[in-house]
Amino acid sequence: MLSSLDRYAPYALAALRIVTALLFMEHGTMKLFGFPEVEGHGGGGSLSPLILTAGILEVFGGLAILIGLFTRPIAFLLSGQMAVAYWMAHFPRGFYPVENGGDGAILFCFVFLYLFFAGPGAWAIDTMRQRNG
Repeated sequence: MLSSLDRYAPYALAALRIVTALLFMEHGTMKLFGFPEVEGHGGGGSLSPLILTAGILEVFGGLAILIGLFTRPIAFLLSGQMAVAYWMAHFPRGFYPVENGGDGAILFCFVFLYLFFAGPGAWAIDTMRQRNG
């Protein structure tokens, strides 16, 4: 039975990549443009260089992951970004991720790390380029 499900694996991987990218991009648009509006976060005003860089990576890196362009190197970069975000912003607030609000950063970190190793799956520019080249 499991072998019959294997044929759907590239599509499940693509769905994971696409949904992750959309959720990740929200964090960047919140920082850069104040959308969606979340009290105490972002708004495009005066952002520190670190937050500005994070927002740019989240929007444009997320967009690249969404369309499956340069998936492996960008996923590696974003995985590192989320590891740094966890240790810099969340861990100092408490030991447990549910306590310090870092569970999302950990999940993003490991999903991006998985994409680095697994590739983009179906419906990706990388996959189309690989077939044509």
